[in-house]
Amino acid sequence: MDALLRRSPHPLLPGLLLAVVATAVIASTASSYVLFLAIGAAVNTVYLQSYGLITGRAGVLSLCQLSFAGIGAYVVGWAHVVDVPGGFAVWLLLGGLAAVVAGLLIGLPALRLRGVNLAVATFAFAMAVDVVLAGVPFPGREKFDFVPRPAGFTDDAGYFVFTMTVVTALAVGLWFLDRSRTGGALVEIRHSERAAAAHGISVVHGKLTAFALSAGIAGIGGGLMAGRLGVVSAISFSTFASVTLFAIAVFVGTHNVEGAIAGGLLGVAFPVLIDTIGVPQDLAALFFAVGAVQVLRLGMSQTDLLRAKRRRRRVARAEAETDEDSTAPILHRPVVRVGADGWPVRDPDAEPALEVRNVTVRFGALTAVDDVSLIVPKGHVVGLVGPNGAGKSTLVNTVTGFTDRYTGTVLLDGRPVDKLPAHLRARAGLRRGFQQSRVPTSLDVGLFLRVAAGRPLTSAEVDEQLSLFGCPGADTPMETVDVATRRLLEVAGLALGRPPVLLLDEPAAGQSSAETRLLKRRISEIPERYGTAVLLVEHDLELVRSTCDSVVVMDFGRVVASGPPDDVLRDPVVVSAYLGTAALPTPDPRRETTSR
Repeated sequence: MDALLRRSPHPLLPGLLLAVVATAVIASTASSYVLFLAIGAAVNTVYLQSYGLITGRAGVLSLCQLSFAGIGAYVVGWAHVVDVPGGFAVWLLLGGLAAVVAGLLIGLPALRLRGVNLAVATFAFAMAVDVVLAGVPFPGREKFDFVPRPAGFTDDAGYFVFTMTVVTALAVGLWFLDRSRTGGALVEIRHSERAAAAHGISVVHGKLTAFALSAGIAGIGGGLMAGRLGVVSAISFSTFASVTLFAIAVFVGTHNVEGAIAGGLLGVAFPVLIDTIGVPQDLAALFFAVGAVQVLRLGMSQTDLLRAKRRRRRVARAEAETDEDSTAPILHRPVVRVGADGWPVRDPDAEPALEVRNVTVRFGALTAVDDVSLIVPKGHVVGLVGPNGAGKSTLVNTVTGFTDRYTGTVLLDGRPVDKLPAHLRARAGLRRGFQQSRVPTSLDVGLFLRVAAGRPLTSAEVDEQLSLFGCPGADTPMETVDVATRRLLEVAGLALGRPPVLLLDEPAAGQSSAETRLLKRRISEIPERYGTAVLLVEHDLELVRSTCDSVVVMDFGRVVASGPPDDVLRDPVVVSAYLGTAALPTPDPRRETTSR
């Protein structure tokens, strides 16, 4: 089934060919008026590619992208007036770089803002730029010193070809970004900042990257507008126009290339259409605003909906053509040292991989974790159990850096990590999964594995890991994967990063019995296969007892018992605090006869 689910080669080359043909046809056959509109559509496409990066990929609500475009246009006009060497192409790049600087300057103070607050802040910046640009004439405007178009592309047909070349180059660059770990990191930041940090991704750097790149793209678009008009004015980059383009971007989904093109065409054609039929221009913005509200209701843009339908049809066809009883071979070579009972053999004298010393966490008058100490030895799986509210999740959050107000010490391989934020602890090798699924559905399976692993992976490593965990192929869209398989994929990706310590928070939640058996085997093999010690938080006591070398029990924020699983789970204190009168799990004869 995996082979059938793999996508056909992505239409990058066919898309490039289509762009070349369409550009040639329009440039050679269109009238001057149509060419002028086509250039405007191409410039709008650049603007919308900027929105697609900052909002569509990184999830940052920015209403000031046209302000960056205005900065780019201003720099192009200035470069012409002072006669900067290199011509229009160089001026265009200078405008983009100036916008990158502006994007960083806006991004830095906006990092602590989210959602509507961030949108308001960027809107305020757009208003401020409006005032500045209205009061400072664009270079060359007073003397009608028009910006010359690049040599060889001076007429409308030629400039349309030049603009489309820039649009295509940006689309190709974004295509490669989407398939890189950086692109996957931006999507994960949009989906869950906590999950991104847990995978070693710096949310600050990610958002700054999105601000800088999107501002640079917008600045290039502004420079192209200067070449289109010869001399520009502040009205071309007004706050109202920026908000309108934002609504278009949200409505059509300009993080998809077809969405950016459609949005660029709509931005030019729709005003012409409603003007032709005598409808006020203000209603154009209202139409796109209503469309954006519809997107908020559905949770997807128009192009996302169309892509999702196509992916589901492809998966349905693949499932219909595949023998569901067939299984993919496990390619991973056996590397686990096992005893006579078939279970991994541990070193009882292993040094600590993770050590928690006297950690206390208080939230006001509530003590959530009270003087907790525990050790996860290298090459071992340690279980952490306890009733709901015992403090397990708080302890995991504290150890991994998501709770920074605590006393005590956390050591990784003997080195304290208390001063490190969450993403740097993850990079140091302290990785974690979450109780609730935080897998971004807009990635494909293979790219998610690369992001979760936090290191470069070969295609063979990805395919091998997916086969080992019984997961679908690398090209399978994550949105077509059920929640239980997504949890398996999270464990597979984290383990493939080969961190010194991996903390798993209820990975068996929602799993079928067959999936739980597979997960049980894979978790028990993680120390030998990947050189990773595991701290397993789990309510499935049979999974804990059959997988872990030792168990730590918490209740009311304290450690009430620790030791071998079978001994601990029969401790009267544990029975009283955690199990109550529930039946105890039946001992596993293999575990009783084997010292691990």
